[in-house]
Amino acid sequence: MASFADIVEALMTPSIPLVLVGILVILGAPVLLHLILASSSTYTVPPVVVVVGPENAGKTALATLLERGTRPALTHTSQVTHSVELNASTDSASKQSFRNHDDTTGTHTKFLLVDTPGHAKLRNVAMGRLGRAEKLRAVVFMVDASALGEQDTLAPTAAYLYDVLLHLQKKAAGDKAKAKAPVPLLVAANKTDLFTALPATMVKSHLEAELSRIRASKSKGLLDSGVGIDDVGSEDQDSWLGEYGSAKFVFDQMREFGIEVEVVGGSVMADEADVDKWWWWMAQRVS
Repeated sequence: MASFADIVEALMTPSIPLVLVGILVILGAPVLLHLILASSSTYTVPPVVVVVGPENAGKTALATLLERGTRPALTHTSQVTHSVELNASTDSASKQSFRNHDDTTGTHTKFLLVDTPGHAKLRNVAMGRLGRAEKLRAVVFMVDASALGEQDTLAPTAAYLYDVLLHLQKKAAGDKAKAKAPVPLLVAANKTDLFTALPATMVKSHLEAELSRIRASKSKGLLDSGVGIDDVGSEDQDSWLGEYGSAKFVFDQMREFGIEVEVVGGSVMADEADVDKWWWWMAQRVS
């Protein structure tokens, strides 16, 4: 029988089998540990709220405000998406306020607020994040209410909103077969504290009018071809936003697909941040 000294000498002597065993241990240990941890604990994906909208609407400022609970950070145009983990409640003492960091009452739900880039060249990044979001509970579409009265701002803002709404509409049609609830959308009309800002009611009417124009423009070739509405294929109907064949688009048409759309004013950068209505809207949908 080999002595202890012989065993130690064999282990300390370099050999190909010993090296291979060592490599297997080094590479296999982390994998084995991961499998053990994964089987012994359940990882819960938190609910997700995705914030989209054109650049300079205040998306990143909102995310930093909600994360800090005090004042938003100075921001610049985002190039990538980033997420912040927040806690919301529907039964705590401060349930309707984003300043809830020290509130220990009630039941709080962790959720992820995903800030997406708003530059037109990076819009595919935002839409991709919207499409990949697991446990998506709501979408916040931020607009600059102080500039929405200008066509140069209104047109691209509405075009982006059109794409987001159509995405949610198609998603709702697919999720219906899976018994999943449609995803609601909040139009957060930011900067309402500024003199040039439109009130929420006018933000709503301006967007609906521009969305109607966009829809008419997209469908003009089809309708001018002389094809009757009843003869149009399902693929074309799926690309029609809202009530098919209607002359004007209004947000209420999204209810046909179970999608709730609200337009609410507020201001991230005001002396006293006015975002509690947005916060409460989100809290009710993630809790």
